[in-house]
Amino acid sequence: MKKRKIDVAVISDVHLGTFGCHADELLAYLSSIQPNILILNGDIIDAWQYSDKYFPPAHLKVLKKIIGMASGGVEVYYITGSHDEIIRKLSATVIGSFRIVDKLVLELDGKKAWFLHGNVFDVSLRNAKRLIQFGSFGYDLLIRINKFAKWILLKMGKDNYSLSKKMKTNRQSATKHINAFEQAVVEVAIANGYNYVICGYTHHPKKEIREHKNGQCTYLNSGDWLDSLTALEYSLKRWKIYRYSHDKLSSFFADEDIKAMDIHDLIAKITPHKKFKEKGESTD
Repeated sequence: MKKRKIDVAVISDVHLGTFGCHADELLAYLSSIQPNILILNGDIIDAWQYSDKYFPPAHLKVLKKIIGMASGGVEVYYITGSHDEIIRKLSATVIGSFRIVDKLVLELDGKKAWFLHGNVFDVSLRNAKRLIQFGSFGYDLLIRINKFAKWILLKMGKDNYSLSKKMKTNRQSATKHINAFEQAVVEVAIANGYNYVICGYTHHPKKEIREHKNGQCTYLNSGDWLDSLTALEYSLKRWKIYRYSHDKLSSFFADEDIKAMDIHDLIAKITPHKKFKEKGESTD
């Protein structure tokens, strides 16, 4: 089967090792694409619910597929999330084309894209905004605060606070907290001069241009592989939400997208070009 060539693919909240994970569908999706960059935006393996008694072959095949893509030259970034935060101990590890990071900023066709899972906003949306507005230092500090807060709660014998769990309490509460999360992330992204902010965490796929008094930013969320079965794809200078139930193995663009596409974008797509660069690195 001919694979679809795309620039960037983003998946998150796969939760391998849980009964709800749709590993077979994810494997079919990954087998259908040929991305230059694959971003695993947190909660790929669910360490919270992991048990050596339940890790089906399909779940293992997903991991093997991702490793195979990395060994085949695909740049794979594993961004640590909440359920797989144990992997954060390996942050900054580089094995060939496979990297484990806590944060990621890429330059896509001259625009800055900020990738984060979103769990660091658990501590406090207000404090998270203030800290992250200081840039890289604030983000790193917030991660450390998060870890310390969880350690304190465990010592006190209390459950770990999780905004994601709180959001699931009821629909009205979920909507309120998701909106607060999105607004906070967008404000921070605009303050740091990012054109795109790409999250996981809420399990709600979305693509939306957000306006703010200080500018605008495109907010994107890759959804999950428990309920929505969605991913994000970037190609031809455009972001698209891939929906497995609707798109399956269909082509990247719908007819309307093709009609609206600039001829120069089409020419650029079939012309050899350098891979996107990570902020602070050369394109060589």
